[in-house]
Order: sequence, then C-alpha cells, then structure tokens
Amino acid sequence: MNPRAPGEKPVIRRVDEPLVRRIIDRFTPTGSGAGASALTETLVLPVLALALAFWLNPLDPFFLRSQFAWVWLGPVLVALRYGPIPGLVGSAIVFGAWFVFGELGVALGELPKLYFLGWLITVMISGEFSSLWRGRVRRAESVQAYLEQRLEYLTHQHYLLRLSHDRLEQDLISRPVSMRDALVSLRGLASTPAAAGTSLPGAAELLRLVSQYCQIERAALLQVDQNGHADGAAPVHLGAQFDIDLADPLVGYACERRRLAHIALDEERALSGSRYLVVAPLTDMNGDMRALLVVEGMPFFALHDETLQMLNLLLGYYADGLSASELAAPIRAAYPDCPLDFAFELARMWRVRVESGVASALVTLDFPAAAPEDDLALQISRIQRSLDVVWLVRSDTGSQLITLMPLAGSAAVEGYLARIDAWLALHRSGGLDASGVGSRINPIDTVEPLTLLERLLKGRHGR
Repeated sequence: MNPRAPGEKPVIRRVDEPLVRRIIDRFTPTGSGAGASALTETLVLPVLALALAFWLNPLDPFFLRSQFAWVWLGPVLVALRYGPIPGLVGSAIVFGAWFVFGELGVALGELPKLYFLGWLITVMISGEFSSLWRGRVRRAESVQAYLEQRLEYLTHQHYLLRLSHDRLEQDLISRPVSMRDALVSLRGLASTPAAAGTSLPGAAELLRLVSQYCQIERAALLQVDQNGHADGAAPVHLGAQFDIDLADPLVGYACERRRLAHIALDEERALSGSRYLVVAPLTDMNGDMRALLVVEGMPFFALHDETLQMLNLLLGYYADGLSASELAAPIRAAYPDCPLDFAFELARMWRVRVESGVASALVTLDFPAAAPEDDLALQISRIQRSLDVVWLVRSDTGSQLITLMPLAGSAAVEGYLARIDAWLALHRSGGLDASGVGSRINPIDTVEPLTLLERLLKGRHGR
C-alpha cells in the first residue's frame, strides 16, 4: 500500500455496480419487504450477540479463554438463514468490534488471526450449506406445485369421464349431442382464434352448448379481470339481452369465493335479493378468473345439483382449454399437426426448467416405413407412462414417435428405453437395434422448444 503525501486528496475508486447489485440481491430473496428484514437481521444479530457478550463477560467479550466462542452465534445464524454473503457481513461486524472494544479500553491483547480465520471458515461453510438447501427446497416446491396441478387436472378429467359413463340413455332425447361430442366441441372452441377485443374464443357457441346441456334459456357471458370488474368487452348473450349488475349480491358472492353460486344458497341471506339464478366464474388451471356466466332464466326443475355440476364442469373444461391453447400457441403456430396436449406440456416443462432448473426429456424413436397392418410406432405409443405425452409424426420414409417425459432424469429415460427394448424382444424377437428402430435423447435443458422440435423433425440420424 503506497503512503499518501500530506495534503493529497484520497483517490475515490469506482465500485463495481454489478457486484454491488449481486450483493444486494442476496439480501432480497423474495422482494423489498423480505430484503429489508434480511438486512436488518444481518446487522442486528451480530450487534446483539456482541452486546450480550460484552455485558456477560466484559473482560473477555470474544470468549478467547472459554470453551466456546458464543459471540459468533450471531454471524452463524445469519449465514444459516440467508447464505454466505450476509454471513460474511456479520463476520465483518464481529471483526470490526475487536478494534472498537480495544478503543473502549478492553484488554484484548494481540489480534488472534487463527481464531478469526477459523470462525470465518465456519460461517462460510454454514452459508454454503444454507444456499445449497434453499436451492433444493425451491426446486422441490416447484416440482410439487406442478404435480399438484397435474393431479387436480387428472381428477377433473376422471370425474368428467365417470359422469359421462353414468348418463342414462333417455337423457339424449333432450340433448342432441353426447358428452364426448361436447368435450370435443369445447376443446375446439378453446383452440380457435378469439375475435378482436375479446380473449374468449367461441363465446356464443359456448353459450349454445351450455344451453343444450343445462337447459338455460337466458344468460350472458361477461369478460372480467381478476377482481371481478368488467374489462370493457361487450358481453355475449343467449336469448333476450339484459343488463348485468356487477353489484348484485350473487355476483359478488361468486367473485369473492371464486366458485359457482346459485339463488338457492343458504350461506348468505343477502343472496335472496339477487335478480339472477346462477352466476359461475370461469377460472383456468392457474386460478385466474377469465369471465362470468350470469344466468337470468332457466326452468325451475332444471335448477338442481346435477345440472349445476354439469355447468361447472363444462365451464372449467373450457377455461382449462384456454390456458392450454395460449401456452401452446407458439408451438402450434409453427407445427399445426402437433397435438395440443403435447405442445401444452412441452411449453409447461420449458417454463418449469427456466423457473426452477428441473429438466425434462424428449425421447425420439425413428421407425422405418412399414405396412399399415404392422404399425409398430402406434403399438409402442400405447405403452407409455401415465405422465408421458406422445406425438406420432408420419412421413413417406417412416415414422417418428416423440415422447415427452416430464421431470425425467437420465435414469428414467434409460429405464424407458430398456422397457421398450424388452417389449420388442418379447413381441418381435429382437430389441431396438434388431427392429431397425433408432433412438435419440434430447434433454429439455438449454434449447428452447421450437428450436428443439426443429432439430428433431429435421434430423433422423444418430442418438
């Protein structure tokens, strides 16, 4: 260090702004409120530990002659809670206190370098341990949130399937379409482009379909925001038009609870003054409210639990289709033949990879051209895992079976190929190589979905 001449102005060095920003980010893990709390704890805990040490042991506040240096619990706790950088700041406070206590007249002796070095290493190890496990917890929470969402979606689909199979034959007299046809129609409505000024494609067709199943005579579909306020789009009516009063108690109840409400509810007495019979919010799989279905007229005998459940399920299926269509729109625009389920899951897995770092995998099986009666690719596509989604691409030179394996690592992919190889050996007297089937593994890691699909569909050589 070069000495400064008398009268010479000190040289002010410019601080590396990205470095300072990274240090500040260590104190702001979840927002400004949490960052202020972390910064406060980082400064207060070491100072509190020093104050207690000086009060309890004023002659030896650093516990140099004791069996344990209690004053270092402050920086260790900070490192365990917020990571190595805040722990390093707490250690710097304790180190600076050595000179402060010396100025106060405490006889501390010579600076114990090994003492401070050893505790600094302890604090840094604690901080690295905290960072490692906080990262693992974030990834586990992201995976858990995805699995819970997928379970809720599958439960929804299972209930739809059970309800469709329980339908009686005579119900079709008043309903010109079957449940299967209704679901297919809803999926088609959700995937069609929306008209200008609205985000609800096929709203009029949705109302007609709902009227066929639930015997609704007069209703309106109003596009709203998250708080239940109209966003300016004109409502779509079924039957005679009527005004929609968003201050109606039944509308407020449905928006507050985010679930279907009807005039027969006994939970709120204020609902008895409503002018509407049923109000049902359209919420997608992310919990976002898209629109409100307001029913003003329907037969009295049709207002029962089965009809209301059917109405809620049809609206939920349509809203889920909106989320899937929006997320899968870029992939479907580039590859119109790509199934909606495949494009939707691929886009969701890329989002999970970007947000939480959990990778998935695409496994491509290349099949040579074969006779229609020996469609090997179609047979293998039927023995997938329940979580996997497949896309069968056909061409004149052969077929490609692209399997999306959500949250699958290398072990799961190798197990999948081993299972296919064993199935081929059992039914075709030969594994993948003997059957002329090529395999390729592409992790969903660093390449965006559109680029990855372009590589898969163009190249057919090598693994």
